[in-house]
Amino acid sequence: MQSQDYPGAAWGLAQRVGDRTLVDVTSHYDRGSILRTHAMRPTWHFVLPADIRALQALTGPRVHARNAAMYRRLEIDDRATWSRCRNAFVKALRDGQEKTRAELSGALRDAGIEAVGQRLAYIVMHAELDGLICSGAFRGKQFTYALLDEKAPPMTGFDRETARADLIRRYFASHGPALVRDFVWWSGLTTSDTKAGIASLGDRLRREEIDGKEYWSAADATTDATVLPATLHLLPNYDEYLGSYADYEPIFDPALPRARTIADVLGVHIVVRDGFVVGGWRRAVGADAAMVTVTLLIRLTKEELGALDRAAAAFGRFLGLPIDLRVIDAFTD
Repeated sequence: MQSQDYPGAAWGLAQRVGDRTLVDVTSHYDRGSILRTHAMRPTWHFVLPADIRALQALTGPRVHARNAAMYRRLEIDDRATWSRCRNAFVKALRDGQEKTRAELSGALRDAGIEAVGQRLAYIVMHAELDGLICSGAFRGKQFTYALLDEKAPPMTGFDRETARADLIRRYFASHGPALVRDFVWWSGLTTSDTKAGIASLGDRLRREEIDGKEYWSAADATTDATVLPATLHLLPNYDEYLGSYADYEPIFDPALPRARTIADVLGVHIVVRDGFVVGGWRRAVGADAAMVTVTLLIRLTKEELGALDRAAAAFGRFLGLPIDLRVIDAFTD
């Protein structure tokens, strides 16, 4: 799950695993049962310890190739420099010595390597993609880093085709129906690699054509069309429901004013009604309360407005704070 905005990603995770709070999610994070690292495209992601090594081994080389020009410009592309960086990280972090990014910069400086700004960011990312470091526990409000060897089980052998097939299967099971180019965007793998992986899965995936486009999903995915009560979710920015697709069109309500989509929806958190994005929302979290401002781009029924109230209340329980909900109508006729 994409997680560069930690509070938002924690809220997205909490909605998927039940009635969990920010304290609950952060407790798992601090214990290392949820890890956070750069992966795939790359950007920050939450990853399970059992999955992180295979994911980095599969997708890391593609990211290194994309970063190669920056590695050269920042003069961190030669083996000798990277070996010194690696040794400095191991020395600084071994035996549970979790460090902030500023402290890692200091450890590199002690090893004779100046690393601040972009140079530090790319050195740290390189170490994450190589499976050397990952997230440690929070220190107050600061993120820390730890050695991956102290957070995740070792990987006994790596079979690339098996790892590729597993990632493809899990993506289309959790995100399908989706296009090949959706997975390519999400994973960072190539189109040819993705198609080969789909072919290797045989009848475990289902192909269907919708509006002239070829969609894939898990073969056992439900097709139940039962009408359910109105559902409405306040999803975070970068949520998998939006950010894991290259083709946004099927997610937006057909009645949504198209000209307003980018400015009013994609730049904020998203409001999803019965599977369709119908607006955006913003949060302002204080010490004693939080304000949720919802901008609707389509009219909701009384029942749906009740669902919005419940979604805001759930966000309040997640934060452990009372919620002041404000709704702005920004639809155009």
